[in-house]
Amino acid sequence: MAALANTQCCAPIAREPLAEADAAELATLLKAVADPVRLRLLSMIGSHAGGEACVCDLTGTFDLSAPTISHHLKVLRTAGLIDGERRGTWVYYRIIPEAVNQLGTLFTPLMESSPGSAPQPAAGRTELELLPA
Repeated sequence: MAALANTQCCAPIAREPLAEADAAELATLLKAVADPVRLRLLSMIGSHAGGEACVCDLTGTFDLSAPTISHHLKVLRTAGLIDGERRGTWVYYRIIPEAVNQLGTLFTPLMESSPGSAPQPAAGRTELELLPA
């Protein structure tokens, strides 16, 4: 994911087609967060105090077995979205900001905004309005 790690060198999805290798790498990230449990785990880890969460803080939130939670964490870790560190009997997880930012910057250029203002359509784009049925 070296080409995508530096978003300044790469065009976002709205500007030009993704290269095959970049699309494959981004698809791995998107597949990892496409599951509601994994998306919630990623959010819980990222929003936890101190930017990291113990697996013991994550398992009680779900009506899932510990091995199932471990599987979801492994998918996120294999995709490169989180990293973990064993401390005693527990593993503490933290988000890898560069990987998560790749997902955000993939679509962010579709909207331009200034601080404190509502997002505006990017230059040359029109915003679709939904009409009542």
